[in-house]
Amino acid sequence: MAGYVRDEVPLEGLSTTALNRLLSARILWRPDEQAGVKLAPKVRELIAEMLADETRRHVNADVAETLELMRGLVQSYREARDGAEYWRQEQQLLRLRQAVDDLDGRFADAIDSLWRRLNSDFGFVSRLADKIRENDRAQKQIVRLLDGLALIDFDELIDLVGADGALRKLLVSQLQHRLSQHYTSLREVQRRLIELMARFRQQQSRSRLVVGMAAFLREHPGFVPGNYARRSEVPALVNRAAPLTAAGAVALDQAPDARVVTELLHDLPRPAAAPEPVAAAVAAERHEDSMVAARQQALREDVERFYLSVVEGNGEPLSALEYLEAGGLDWGSEIWLFQVLAEFQGLPRREQAAFRLRQQETRAAAFNDVRLIHDLRLELRDNA
Repeated sequence: MAGYVRDEVPLEGLSTTALNRLLSARILWRPDEQAGVKLAPKVRELIAEMLADETRRHVNADVAETLELMRGLVQSYREARDGAEYWRQEQQLLRLRQAVDDLDGRFADAIDSLWRRLNSDFGFVSRLADKIRENDRAQKQIVRLLDGLALIDFDELIDLVGADGALRKLLVSQLQHRLSQHYTSLREVQRRLIELMARFRQQQSRSRLVVGMAAFLREHPGFVPGNYARRSEVPALVNRAAPLTAAGAVALDQAPDARVVTELLHDLPRPAAAPEPVAAAVAAERHEDSMVAARQQALREDVERFYLSVVEGNGEPLSALEYLEAGGLDWGSEIWLFQVLAEFQGLPRREQAAFRLRQQETRAAAFNDVRLIHDLRLELRDNA
């Protein structure tokens, strides 16, 4: 009851053996290694039904209804926080934690049931039709779980929790971490399903040959396989071996065979063309590397002229992309900005201190701190 009223089950009066037994019996469960021990969702629902506690009883296991309940709890939490009702605020936060744990527990139980089916019913079905039906049922259950996970929109949850740290940690970071684990488990289950089906089809194809041969022997009990090694005409199905090439060598110790060996050597075909001397061959020239090096040198010279134009222009700010368009240079904007930035970083510190390089950049997304550079403006530091 202390675990039902509070968020976690107190472990002061439990021994390690008793705790392991409760975890094995699925009366208690641990969401992850860092979290505490909590009551299983089914046990909490059973206690809520026995106590007629309708506020904590979840009859429908629909994910959409659980999300709607969480939205209502967040609104109640905000109202209690704005009204300085701290006790009610703590109660709403506790109920919100339990709703998240219930949602996480439903997915964990469903994935665990999939693993049990893989290791029991699915793994020991002998007929191909039953195997296909079990595979289809498991695949449909995975699709339903994926559809339920897709209903959880983290963009909506981020807008819902706002700047509240406790809600953001509960509904964004922790929930996202647990759902990532569920996605990984579902991918592993699906991979296991495909692997088992492929293995069974391989076994089924081999067993069909044995079953067919056994049926043939029952119909022809006096059948005796022939000795294919003694046949002059071997069937094409059996004659799959590569032909053997007889080995031969010159017997130099046999003097009477010297004349035959000499005639064989004279009868060998002569090469059609004389071999080319090795000294006449030259190393192949790598034109592509020289072209790339020349193009890189041209890009570097254009960037140097850009820096010189800033110096000659009394240090006024000059945009890199505007200079690229005005000069009609045949360079991509991305490689041009990259070379301007690399040239600035490659200058000595004394020369680098004479310039000021401003970056026109934006963030990649609202929650992505990666900076995208759109343009570079160079000016002399003395005229800034």
